[in-house]
Amino acid sequence: MIKVLHFFKTYYPETMGGIEQVIFQIAEGGTKYGFESEVLYLSDRGAARNEVVGHHVTHRSKLDFHIASTGFSISAFRDFAELAKKADVIHYHFPWPYMDLVHFASRIRKPTVVSYHSDIVKQKTLLKLYQPLMNRFLSSVDCIVASSPNYAQSSPVLTQFKDKVKIIPYGLDRATYPQPSAEKLEYWRTRLGERFFLFVGALRYYKGLDYLLEAAKATQLPVVILGGGHLEAELKAQALQLGLSNVHFLGGLPDEDKAALLTLCYAFVFPSHLRSESFGISLLEGAMYGKPMISCEIGSGTTYINIADETGLVVPPRDSAALAQAMMTLWKNPEQAASMGLRALLRYEEVFSADEMAKAYASVYRGLCN
Repeated sequence: MIKVLHFFKTYYPETMGGIEQVIFQIAEGGTKYGFESEVLYLSDRGAARNEVVGHHVTHRSKLDFHIASTGFSISAFRDFAELAKKADVIHYHFPWPYMDLVHFASRIRKPTVVSYHSDIVKQKTLLKLYQPLMNRFLSSVDCIVASSPNYAQSSPVLTQFKDKVKIIPYGLDRATYPQPSAEKLEYWRTRLGERFFLFVGALRYYKGLDYLLEAAKATQLPVVILGGGHLEAELKAQALQLGLSNVHFLGGLPDEDKAALLTLCYAFVFPSHLRSESFGISLLEGAMYGKPMISCEIGSGTTYINIADETGLVVPPRDSAALAQAMMTLWKNPEQAASMGLRALLRYEEVFSADEMAKAYASVYRGLCN
């Protein structure tokens, strides 16, 4: 059994983002394919070893401080070195500049894989400072994995390392999602009505939600926003200013509620407009639940999940009028919407299963160990 150590700045149950979900699905699916995963991450709850999440083991190092959204830890240098000694493969999750420092400081001589989750988009000035370290780090690892051919071809960083880039699409396992009760479904159906557009995700700067609110005003169609985040107060203020009674902000909710909303929604809307959105795990959840999707063309994995005019509609980024038009098109054409949703489900089953992702990573790990 190959032992894999995943290293990332945060993990379940601390935070519930897309990268955490990917690590979780890889770790859970590994035993079947001959590898077992452990995860080391930083936490302001302090240090701990051998906690169990799902069917795998996790470790925490104490988070000491943040600089420009990057977590730092003094003790993680030691924790990482100790855990890495017992591992056969080190699996890094990029971007996280502190991780590069730990990699070089620990002088580990083990096979290394990097899941390249996103280019650095927002911190342009800091990127200039970080670039030499980043390039040295990516040059030093054995394999870099991108989540879609779209992203690998359009990333200025990944195109420099073509010879070591592999494509492994993210995958989800429907069995790890709860089955909502009849009472839960009835509660949300009564509260939100029979047909609504759903957005799921953290309310972050690159999610394009201000354009969704403008589209909601233009169409007056019901929109449900599930998730919390830095922009929540700002977006609610915008909705109030626009006089939107058709938009429901639900904040963060338990997984059963999310599963109920994914089951009930008419279509899934995902207006991310910047390349910080390298893939879109919640967009993939929409496909897994057989929903027609609306997303933007930003040269990332979103249009690898949502194929234009096949599994849904694709619009230009930062274009609330185009977004509104796409929403109206789906709303007025239920048969078209239903057939797109069915094709989205079929594409999920063919390309994006967690089992396929775990199998592909197992092949990478084996290749490096041999």
